[in-house]
Amino acid sequence: MTDPWQDPRPTGVLVLADGTVIEGIGYGAVGEAVGEVCFNTAMTGYQEIMTDPSYAGQIITFTFPHIGNVGTNDEDIETVSMAGSSGVRGCITKTEVTDPSNWRAGKHLDAWLKARDIVGLAGIDTRALTALIREAGMPNAVIAHAPDGKFDLERLKAEAAAWPGLEGMDLVPMVTSAQRFSWDETPWEFGKGFGRMEEPVHHVVAVDYGIKRNILRLLAGEGCKLTVVPAETKADDILALNPDGVFLSNGPGDPAATGEYAVPEIKKLVDSGLPVFGICLGHQMLALALGGATKKMHQGHHGANHPVKDHTTGKVEITSMNHGFAVDRDSLPADVEETHVSLFDGSNCGLKLKDRPVFSVQYHPEASPGPQDSHYLMTRFVNLIRERKNEATVAERPAPGEARAAG
Repeated sequence: MTDPWQDPRPTGVLVLADGTVIEGIGYGAVGEAVGEVCFNTAMTGYQEIMTDPSYAGQIITFTFPHIGNVGTNDEDIETVSMAGSSGVRGCITKTEVTDPSNWRAGKHLDAWLKARDIVGLAGIDTRALTALIREAGMPNAVIAHAPDGKFDLERLKAEAAAWPGLEGMDLVPMVTSAQRFSWDETPWEFGKGFGRMEEPVHHVVAVDYGIKRNILRLLAGEGCKLTVVPAETKADDILALNPDGVFLSNGPGDPAATGEYAVPEIKKLVDSGLPVFGICLGHQMLALALGGATKKMHQGHHGANHPVKDHTTGKVEITSMNHGFAVDRDSLPADVEETHVSLFDGSNCGLKLKDRPVFSVQYHPEASPGPQDSHYLMTRFVNLIRERKNEATVAERPAPGEARAAG
C-alpha cells in the first residue's frame, strides 16, 4: 500500500472560488466539502476547536504547525447537539499529522477525522494561505481528498464559485439540539474528572444556537440547574419553565439570518426583566434585538490569544474567539453601553443595557480551548440572578494570573 506521505502525487486539494488550486496531502475523510476558509491562531485545543459548532460551514486553517501530537479523546469534545456534529467542513495543516504522544489520547487524529467525516489537507504553506486571507478576506473554497490523486478540478472550481457564502446563511438548524434536556455536569478537576451539581440554587435556561459543553459546565459550577432548549423555542415556552436567568449561546452563520426567528423571542426575554447573558452569536442577536446591527468581518477573529479590554473593570483579558460577524458599535442605541473592546482591531466585544440586567460578550469565556481569564463573566451573570432574587452577591473570580499574584 502506498504511503500517502511519500507519494509524490497530490492526494488533497483546496480549490478557491477564484480558481486558485492549492495541492497537498489528503488525510481524514475521503471526499470533498465546500465552505469558507478561515485561520485559527491557537497553539492548543485543536479537538475542541473542531468540535465547536460555531465553525459550521467553515474550513479551518491552523497556523500552528504541529497538529495531532496529543491525539483525541472523548473528554475534549465540545459539541452538545444530539446530532453529534459540529458542522466544520475541513481541516488544513502545514505538517503531516503525527502519532499521538499523550496519556489522554484515545484515538489518532486521522482516524478521528475519518469517523466524523471531516476532510483534512496537509503539506501546504499555511503561512501563505493565512496571508492571503488577511489581504483578501476569507474565501469560499472546496477541500477535497482522493487517495488516487484524481480530481475534477473544473467541477471543483465551479462548485467553489457557486457556493453563496456565510452571509445570509442560517446554519443553526444543523447544530442545535433536537429537543430540550437538562445538564448538571460541572468542570473537570485534576484527579476527579467531571463532577455533578447535586444541589443547584438557581435555574438557568440556555438557548442552544450551537452551545459548547464547557459553557454548561461552568454555569453548573456556579450553582445553576440548566435546562437547554432548541434554538427555535418560543420565549413564552422558556418563561413557562420559570427560570432565574436566560443564557444565549454561541453558534454559526449570519446573525441576521438566524435572527429572523430568534430576535423576536430575545426581545420578549429582555422585556421579561430576567437576567440575560449572551455570547458570540447570542451576543450578536442580542444586539439586533436591542436595535443594533451586525456586519460581516474581513478575516474574522479565530484564536485563543485575543486581548480584550473590559471597560467595567479597566482590565485586559486574553480571550478565545471564533466569529466572522461583529456588532456595529455605531448602530447601538443610547440605552446600550459598550462594555468590551478588542485590542487587536477596536471592534465591539461586549455590551449591556443600562437599565436592565442584560449583557453579552463577543468571545467564548468558557476557555475550551483558551485562557481562563474570562470565567468571571459566569459569576457576573449569576450575581445578576442573585440581585434579582435579593440574595448576597459574591466577588467575581480573578483571572488565574491575578490569583497567583495575590497568593
